[in-house]
Formats: sequence, structure tokens, C-alpha cells
Amino acid sequence: MLERVREWLNGSQEFTLTTSGSTGPPAPIVLRRRQLEASARRTGDFFDLGPGDRALVCLNCEYIGGLMMLVRGLERRLHLTVVEPRADPLALVPAEAEFDFAAFVPLQLRAVLAAGHAPRLNQMKTILVGGAPVDAALLAAVQAQLTVPVLLTYGMTETCSHVALRRLNGPRATTAFRVLPGIAAGQDARGCLTLRGDVTDDQLVVTNDQVALHAEDHTFEWLGRADFVINSGGVKVPAEKVELVLDVALAELGAPRRCFVAGRPDERLGQAVAAYVEGPALPAAAEAQLRALLAARLGPYEQPRHLVFVPEFQTTASGKLDRAATLRRLETPNLI
Repeated sequence: MLERVREWLNGSQEFTLTTSGSTGPPAPIVLRRRQLEASARRTGDFFDLGPGDRALVCLNCEYIGGLMMLVRGLERRLHLTVVEPRADPLALVPAEAEFDFAAFVPLQLRAVLAAGHAPRLNQMKTILVGGAPVDAALLAAVQAQLTVPVLLTYGMTETCSHVALRRLNGPRATTAFRVLPGIAAGQDARGCLTLRGDVTDDQLVVTNDQVALHAEDHTFEWLGRADFVINSGGVKVPAEKVELVLDVALAELGAPRRCFVAGRPDERLGQAVAAYVEGPALPAAAEAQLRALLAARLGPYEQPRHLVFVPEFQTTASGKLDRAATLRRLETPNLI
């Protein structure tokens, strides 16, 4: 972290970061200072952040989310409290410490709420959450416990952090992301989101995220990744659609857990839909209820043919779920 601050204060014009690796192998990427300055300026203006505002920095500063928290602080003259990334970062600061602005990954926000820190969060002006999807259980906790605006971010290393935001709680909650001013959003032939702006150095960034784009009001709804499609018997099954249904069903059964869906080699279908759920196997009755819920809400080819319970998922260095590494680590899946 200190090395990043030193680079910035010394006037470095280029910064080398590594992508998170959540959707592919981690790769180095070079960002120019002007891109980072543009991102910090846009966020600072949007949230009216200025000198003296207190920000908690609890993300890994070797990745874009943490680095941009530092840059925002330095550019907007914020009062920064920097702590080591951990599940409950508020456990590392005095109980009387107050903050106006913070950014968490979902794992951290879940832990902070579970530790009873909601009153402290509600004293803030704004909270950002990003880096991974927010599951149904966490969304319900945010909506029930937090009155401070909580915004889900959309962005990546190539866009210098977030370029779109979605409100998760309160009367202004929505299912759509709103693109920030000055960012041009479009779609390619696959229906995947494209982005261009000062944060991309005016280069077109083509994502693998399929969206429903509403150009008239600069919003989009995220539909899933184009590269997370399972071809099962010639039927294309969007893995993330099945994940969403699975996630909601687990929450309804009172057993919220991390989960993901992937294709499993199948002699007849080519790929069969397999659901991977973190933690011990569910009791037989609960599993039967889960399967019934999935059967009622998914088409015949979308329903998971395998249910695999994994003691603990693998994660990337930035705390995101690493599907590929988790699948590689599975030696003898408990197929039910």
C-alpha cells in the first residue's frame, strides 16, 4: 500500500496492476495516471466527496478497487483510515471511529453485518459494494438493516473501477445499473456491453457481460456472462440464471450459502448442469425441498443434474470466487 502511495506522490504516469482472475487467468494491465484521475474525479463529484471526509480503505490495494480508494483519498484530500483486508475490517478500528465513505466486497459486508456493525454503517454517507455478485441473503440483510445508501458497482480493472452503479436499498432501489455521466455504453453483436470514456483512455472496452441496455435513460440490466453458457443437449443454459434461482431457493430454505453452476462432462448431453454448494450436505428433507423448488422454477434442461457439496470454495487473491480453481481442487465430488 505504501509503495502505491509513493508512486502516486512521486508523479508516476503509469501503474501496472493485475486483473482479479475471477473469469480468466490473472493478467497484468497498465493504466495511465490520467485514467485514474478521471475515475477519482467522477466518483468524487458523483458522491460529493471533499476535504476532510473520512474514508475506510479495507480492500487489497494491489487491485483496482483498493488502489482507487487510495487515489480518491489523495486526489480529494480525504481522511483515510487504511486497514489490512479481512472479513470484518471494522474489527480493526476503534469502536468510536466514524466514516463517511467505504467500499467493501460482499464477503466483508456480510461479515460486518453479522458482527452487529449496522449502526456504525448507518452513520456513513455512502457505501459501495462490488467485486462479486450480492446474493439473495446479503441483499435481504442490506435492505433490512441499512438505511445508508448502498450501491452495487459495475466495473473492472480496464475501466479503473466502477463505471455504473445500482442502488440496493431504500425507496430508490432498482434492478438496473445506471451508467455514470461521461461514459458511453453500447452493445456488440453478442449483446455484450461495450464501454468507452476517459477512464478507458477513449479506447473501446468490449466485455463478456450480456445486458439489456436502455440507452434512453443510460441504464442496463445485467443478464450474465456470455462465456458462462452451458451447452446441454444442444440447449444453451445460462449458468448465472440457474445460480440466481439456486441462491434464492437456498435462502428461502434458511440455508444461505455461496454457490455456482457449471457444465459437467456428460456422455449423452455433452454437458450436464451441475450445481456446486459450499458447506456440508443438506439434510435429506431440505435437499428434497431444494430440488422441488428448482424443478418448479427452471426448465428441464436448466435443472441441475448433479448437486455437489464443497467444504470450502477457492478464492482469488482479491477475494472473488474462483470457479476454475474450485473445480480443479475437487477430487471426489459428493454427487447426489
